[in-house]
Amino acid sequence: MLLLAFDTATPAVTVALHDGDEVVAQSLAVDARRHGELLAPGIEQVLGDAGVRPGDLTDIAVGTGPGPFTGLRVGLVTAISMASALGIRAHGLCTLDALALRAVQEDAVVPEGDFLVATDARRREVYWAAYEQRPDGSVGAVPQRVHGPAVSRPADVPVGGRPVVGRGADLYPDHLGLSIGPIDPSAAALAHLAVQLLDKGADLSDLTPRYLRRPDVHEGGPRKTVLS
Repeated sequence: MLLLAFDTATPAVTVALHDGDEVVAQSLAVDARRHGELLAPGIEQVLGDAGVRPGDLTDIAVGTGPGPFTGLRVGLVTAISMASALGIRAHGLCTLDALALRAVQEDAVVPEGDFLVATDARRREVYWAAYEQRPDGSVGAVPQRVHGPAVSRPADVPVGGRPVVGRGADLYPDHLGLSIGPIDPSAAALAHLAVQLLDKGADLSDLTPRYLRRPDVHEGGPRKTVLS
């Protein structure tokens, strides 16, 4: 397996390559306004660092959000286009799930504890989801999402004393508490998540973007939520 993973649902434009056992190359650039400019160079860098050609890839995994319309669309369109051109599978995963796994991998949350993930949704809102860890004896076990994803005002997120991971808490500590652990997802965690779920036989073929609300900029006529 050679799985290329990337995510553009947050200010982090992150890319990684996974060989089925581990991540062999990765890149990260943080810029909320330049997803379209940064993703292709990031992919080129990762493939170059690993000495891999696009034709060597067997799978692509992409974060499906939630995230702002423009940034999220960049990643999804790229994944769909690359998979079609190369004749390989494209897999979609929730961006918040990847951030939750990254927090577990980095020991940012207490083992067997519940926690939230919150990212910036702009408009003074956050995208969030709740997770619980179910110990299964493995290191870095995938945390289970038990609520969300949703978009809410920070004051309306049911924190309930639970720790919060992500840029959302970094922006709104008065409502969400101090952010713990990573503030953005990583394609490395996204790749690990994809490999673990695929090994368990999960169907990750749904590439529907998780916008959760109307885009900031849209053309006239009916709103479309499925990429073509």
